[in-house]
Amino acid sequence: MTTVRASAPTATYRLQLQPGFGFAEARLAVPYLARLGVSHLHLSPVLEAVPGSRHGYDVVDHGRVSEQLGGEEGPSGLRALADQAHAHGLGIVVDTVPNHMAAPVPASLNEAWFALLREGPSSPYADWFDVDWAAQGGRVLLPVLGERIADELPELKRDVLDGVPVLRHHDQVFPLRAGTERLPLPELLDHQFYRLAWWPLARTELNYRRFFTVSDLVGVRVEHPEVFRRTHATLLRLHAEGVVDGFRIDHPDGLADPRGYLRTLAEATGGAYTVVEKILTGDEELPADWDCAGTTGYDALRRIDGVLTDSAGAAALAEVYTGYLGSGYLGAAADSATAAARRGRTEMTAPLGELAAEVNRLARLAERICAETPLDEAPELRDHAPWALRQVLADTLAAYPVYRPYPVPGEPDDPADLERLTAATAAARARLDAHHAATADLVRDLALGRHGRGPAKDEFRTRLAQTASAVAAKGVEDTAFYRRYPLLSLNEVGGDPARPGLPPEEFHAYCVRLQRDRPAAMTVLSTHDTKRSADARARLAVLAELPEEWRAEIARWTGLCPEPVSDPNAAYLLWQTAVAAWPIDADRLAATALKSVREAKLRTTWTEPDPGYEHAVEQLARAIPETPALAAAVAAFVERTARHARVNTLSAALLHLTMPGVPDLYQGSEEPLYTLVDPDNRHPVDLAALAARLDPADPADPAAPGATADDDPLRGEKLHLTATALRLRRARPEVFAGRHTPLPTRDEHLLGYLRGDGGEVLALATRLPHRLERRGGWTGQTLTLPPGRWTETLSGREDLHGDVRVADLLDRLPVALLARDTDADTRTDTHADTPEL
Repeated sequence: MTTVRASAPTATYRLQLQPGFGFAEARLAVPYLARLGVSHLHLSPVLEAVPGSRHGYDVVDHGRVSEQLGGEEGPSGLRALADQAHAHGLGIVVDTVPNHMAAPVPASLNEAWFALLREGPSSPYADWFDVDWAAQGGRVLLPVLGERIADELPELKRDVLDGVPVLRHHDQVFPLRAGTERLPLPELLDHQFYRLAWWPLARTELNYRRFFTVSDLVGVRVEHPEVFRRTHATLLRLHAEGVVDGFRIDHPDGLADPRGYLRTLAEATGGAYTVVEKILTGDEELPADWDCAGTTGYDALRRIDGVLTDSAGAAALAEVYTGYLGSGYLGAAADSATAAARRGRTEMTAPLGELAAEVNRLARLAERICAETPLDEAPELRDHAPWALRQVLADTLAAYPVYRPYPVPGEPDDPADLERLTAATAAARARLDAHHAATADLVRDLALGRHGRGPAKDEFRTRLAQTASAVAAKGVEDTAFYRRYPLLSLNEVGGDPARPGLPPEEFHAYCVRLQRDRPAAMTVLSTHDTKRSADARARLAVLAELPEEWRAEIARWTGLCPEPVSDPNAAYLLWQTAVAAWPIDADRLAATALKSVREAKLRTTWTEPDPGYEHAVEQLARAIPETPALAAAVAAFVERTARHARVNTLSAALLHLTMPGVPDLYQGSEEPLYTLVDPDNRHPVDLAALAARLDPADPADPAAPGATADDDPLRGEKLHLTATALRLRRARPEVFAGRHTPLPTRDEHLLGYLRGDGGEVLALATRLPHRLERRGGWTGQTLTLPPGRWTETLSGREDLHGDVRVADLLDRLPVALLARDTDADTRTDTHADTPEL
């Protein structure tokens, strides 16, 4: 098992840097974050990105800390932020983007990309970018034109940039190959190392690897040692100089060899704290030989949400959903969750799908292998129809059950990868007639490395894996999750809507495994990529406990609409979104609705919008908050279920902050946060206001100093819970690095566990609050505490011991966090002294 050689954080706080909130603004927040109780700042990417970038993942220069965020030096720079953080005992973890760079406007902003376009395969940057020079006549396809080239010729102008001849197209600037400057324009275009093309051609003709379907984010080949060195030099220097302490690795699935990358990074940093944004599907586990602390925590998010969701109620909601759609509604929304995911993947890989170019590149590579392999060496590689090769590849990618395999030619393969690839190609084989079934066997054997080694064969295995991750991400999370949503909170990054809800014993099993295998992995509830924040999902989870009430409510809301609902699936999305983020203005709701229906790709898309359909969706979205009777009905429902949503919010927060792993808090989530998919969730938060509200005398009491009559009590409760748990983690790190011991209970509504090898901390959370209320609450149930004297840290109650009434323990908050007093020698084996309910 890989171990982390650097000390792990006790908790991190994610700051989304952007113009208007750079290093200087982050520096001002440091005293507050130190008081809150985190040990590290978690910064979004800090290297130079496209001007105005609001996320930083579009890096243009690995050699500079972002000037638009404040630069490296000076009072507004990264070093000043680090100095302030260190003065308050905090470290810094930075988001790192090894998979891609921006192809910016103008292209000259990215020196490496600009040089590649100017000099082609002979460029010193040729190894940086993953270009198929065998396609497009040895040129890079640039899908940047609004119309076909014939219509755009008049818009292309020769110019000079810094004394160098260039070609301009509006705001874009392209380099000219040496010696071609004086050619007639059509001839000049044909002699460049790039081909300017109409933007829709990217779907089928693109010949460079990109980030998913984003053509202006170009894949970088960090598997080459020199590329790794040059793209990581600045961050490695900042780490060596003590400015940066750890790394969050963005999208490792796009890399040729994530295992090798992490090994190289660990060697270069001496084992710095590193986590990877790896989406694990179902029961999939992070490969044991990845040299990192663990994932960024979407697997933990799925378990926390799952254990607080009523699985039976979620199944009942599926019937409410199909009933609302009506028997005449056809399309992907009527699929099961599993079928919707498979359909989404299949559409991505279709001949005109969004990832058709990536599948086409794989097919060309397979054809080349077949043609180049001597007949006497492997006659079975000959006589395979190109269409059959492409179809098998597409079907294999659509059937692959997790994000990707991880082959490293020359190194042992993971048996699970081999099993999944074999099953996926078998599924592809079943779709072929007997004459072409051997083509599926060929693809299987190439994918498994059974035809030996060689540059093309090794590339095939690697590229198949990289493409699989794009198919999974775009086909499932960015397509299927926007099509079918009986319970919208399930459709989250890393989620599994086919398996709603999670029994407590499975939650505990996950925690025990996490503590054993990856105790310093991150855990999260909200991130810059979650489609709905944790508290928005907490509201939605209540719906699973009252499916019939929800059925009646949305029927009433539909009747209050000023216009008939033309698309019930879009309406169902809007009802849930409104509840999740209420109160919400028309602009926010409409923006989220339009993004959702475009991602769904059923009636409209980003590239082929249907203005009439989109207008109808937008009008319905705006009608919800702007129609008084409808807005009042939604508000009343949110208010009526608020006490149950409060329980889910606080229980999720407690689990996140006390379970194994390193909790990562997204900015502003220490108080209730009801944000939606980006860019809604990436706006700066008022950290100064949060600082002013921290530490009132008794945040569980609405009348406490620091609270006002119109304050939401939940705001103070969640902030107090967060600060209390974080400070306990920081004060007693050895406890939270120790054992996770489940609390045996026969009550489905109480979820509890001890932390620490001696069971020094006890966490208790309430689940399924609506059902608990219906049965009459906790009644006379008692909990026997382990030996010793205990303090309930959220209320300050001391000297708790022996039998305590659950109703008394949870009378003010639906959660409890107890710490055993340390002034007595009461440490025991938790297996012998686990409390019972």
